[in-house]
Formats: sequence, structure tokens, C-alpha cells
Amino acid sequence: MLNISHNTLNKKVDLSDYSAIQKVFHKRHYKYFNRFLKIFALSAFVVLFLPWTQNISGDGYLTTLKPDQRPQTIQSPIPGKIEKWYVQEGDFVQKGDTILFISEVKNEYFDPNLVARTGQQIKSKSMAVSSYQKKVEALKSQAMALINERSLKLQQARNKLLQSKLKVQSDSIDLEAEKTNITIAERQYNRTMQLQEEGLKALTDVEEKKLKLQKTQAKLISTKNKLLASKNEVINAQVEINRVQAEYTDKISKSQSDRFTAQSSQFDAEAQVTKLENQYTNYEMRNEMHYIKAPQSGFINKTLRSGVGETFKEGDQLVNIMPSQYDLAVETYVKPIDLPLIHLGEKIRIRFDGWPAIIFSGWPNVSYGTYGGKIVAIETFISKNGKYRILIAPDQDDHEWPKIQVGSGAKTLALLEDVPIWFELWRKLNGFPPNYYQPDGEKVISEKK
Repeated sequence: MLNISHNTLNKKVDLSDYSAIQKVFHKRHYKYFNRFLKIFALSAFVVLFLPWTQNISGDGYLTTLKPDQRPQTIQSPIPGKIEKWYVQEGDFVQKGDTILFISEVKNEYFDPNLVARTGQQIKSKSMAVSSYQKKVEALKSQAMALINERSLKLQQARNKLLQSKLKVQSDSIDLEAEKTNITIAERQYNRTMQLQEEGLKALTDVEEKKLKLQKTQAKLISTKNKLLASKNEVINAQVEINRVQAEYTDKISKSQSDRFTAQSSQFDAEAQVTKLENQYTNYEMRNEMHYIKAPQSGFINKTLRSGVGETFKEGDQLVNIMPSQYDLAVETYVKPIDLPLIHLGEKIRIRFDGWPAIIFSGWPNVSYGTYGGKIVAIETFISKNGKYRILIAPDQDDHEWPKIQVGSGAKTLALLEDVPIWFELWRKLNGFPPNYYQPDGEKVISEKK
């Protein structure tokens, strides 16, 4: 009622006679309500001093502890065309099992006998290498023979030069002897002429001495000619030595040049053989790549390419596989302001999606349905969502994690210091971060330093 009317009903009617009014306005109810408020206030005051565990919560999902245990896609390192599928989605495959068969789409690999023909080219080039090796050995033997022959020819020419020098020496001695003989003949002729003039010698003696002088003069000229011929033989012998040396040097140089040419051809053939062997190995490995095989044992989750005859490029994803053996881990994210509070080896409580749980974040001991974890990795660079990534592994000292699939959601709870509830309420109202602390191990290390 707004009490607008001047005709007040409560002054005319006595409400105390009504039983409902008697129950409501009885003083005993005020007594019980005041007692309730006192007990509630006292309880609330006591609760404010109860211990509360500070915590950092986060949302994450299940992943695997090791990178090689996570779901992966299988790609083809070469472009191709799908010819045949050997599996279907949901199949379990062992490591090395064939998933699909592909064929070539590049015209340089269309030849089905490409590997065999490359092997034949290798054999032909290898035979060419052997031929060049034999040619090099033959030219080397030829050069050695020419060197030996040159040595003999030079020795022969030197011997001839020595003979010519000795002959020159002999002819020189003969020339000196003839000079002596002509001097004696001239003296005898002059003495005979003088005696003939004096009448002591006959004319025949003079003529005899004159004839002897002429013979001696002729012999002297002959001896000079022999000496000159001997000197010419010495010069010829020296020229012959130079000629032999030049001739065999040219022959040996030509043989060595041919040998180096053969060696160059041999090295070129060996390089071609090596290149062909490399191609042969590449072709063999490429043929093996026509069969896409499972890199590890697991389940075929999804085929990313379908049908037969579909072409794809190198590196394109073909099929998704999930390993059958893996170690579970939880990947979660924390805010940058909370990162200094997180340390390796710290205990974490986890609640998995789909598993019933009752959580009291401040009283973890009375929580139900949570599982223990331990921080094994903290990302040192911020993620795209503005938070830091944390990897949590199962705690071996806690309950075993349930059998759930990779990718399921999870909520994490990092337990920090124990503080009174009033302090936690005050911190929350002021927007302060949880108390910064260090694990016991780090405190010991800092004290030692």
C-alpha cells in the first residue's frame, strides 16, 4: 500500500488478532535470526583464516610426450599419379607396410627399363676407362723405351765424339812430325846443293834430295787435310749428340703428351661413370619411392587424397597416420604474468574432459577425479595466442592416467603457496598475481652461490 488515502486502515483494524501476524511478529523469531547471523559471522571469520592453496589454472589438450609419437601426415618426395590403394581409413598398419602405389608423371622417367639401361651405360663407360688405363700404361712404357734408347744413342754419339777427338790429337801429332820431316828435308836439300856447288856431291844426289823434299811437303799437306777432316768429325759428333737429344726429346714429349691426353680422357670417363652410378642409385631409390610405405606402426586416420589417377606434386600430403604406441602428455598455456611462477618438475593437477571430477582449486586434497602431472618443458618464446606453452607429463607417483584419445581437452591446475583465505580474497580484489616463490632446489643453489 502507498498510504495515499487519509483513511488509514491499520489504525482502525487490530492486526494482532490474526494468527499469521502473531507468527511473524513474534519476538522469538528475532532471537533465532540474530543467533543465526552471529554463528554465520563467526564461521565466516574462522573460514577467512583457513589455509588456501594458490593456483594457476589453464586450458589445454592431450598430446604425446615425444614428437615422433604425434599424428603425422605422409608425403611423397616425388610427384606422381595414384595407381592403387592398399589400405582404407581405420586400418592398422605395421612399419614398412605398403599404403599406396604411384606412377611417374615426368617424361624423363617413363622408361620402365631406365635402371637397366643406365647400368649398361655404366658398363660401357667402365670399359672405356679400362681402355684408357691400358693406353696410359702403353704410352708410359713407350716413353721409358724412348728414354732408354736416347741414353744409348747419346752414349754412342759421345763415344764417336771421343774417337774424333783422339783422331784429331793423333793427326796433330802426325802434323808436327811432318813439320819436323820437312825441316830436315829442307836442310838436307840445302846442304846437298851447297856440296854440289862445291863439287862434292853429284847432281843425282841433289835431285834425290829435292824429290824427297817434295814428297815431304806433299805428305805435310795430306796430314793437314787429315787434321782438318778429324776436326770436322769432332764437330759432326757434337752436332749428332745435339740432334739425338733433340730428336728423342721430341719423341718423349709427344709420348708424354699422348699419355696426359689419355689420362685426361680416363679421368673424364671416370667422372662420367661416377655420375652414371649416382644416377643409377637415384633411379633405384626413385623406383622404391613408387610404393608409399608406413614410417611407423599406427592407424590410418584419414586419406587426404582419394581416387585413382589423381596427380599430386612432391611434398603434397597423402594420408594421415596416428602411431599406435605413444606416451601421453598435456599441452597447456599460461599467461606471461604467471610464467615466473612455473618451474620444471613442478606438480600439476589435471582434469580430463569426459571424466567426472569435483574440483576445489584451493583445497586440492579434497578434490575428486583429478590426476597428477609434472612439468617437463616450458616454451621460452610466446605463442600466437599471447601465452606460453607448457608440456606436462604423467606423475609416476600419482594415479595412472585414464585411457583417452590424443586431442581430448584438459584443464590444468598448478599448485603454489598456501595462504589464508582472507589474503587470497584481498589479492583477488586488488588484481595482484600469486606470491612469487622458488622451489626448494633452486633456493639451495642460490644459497650456495
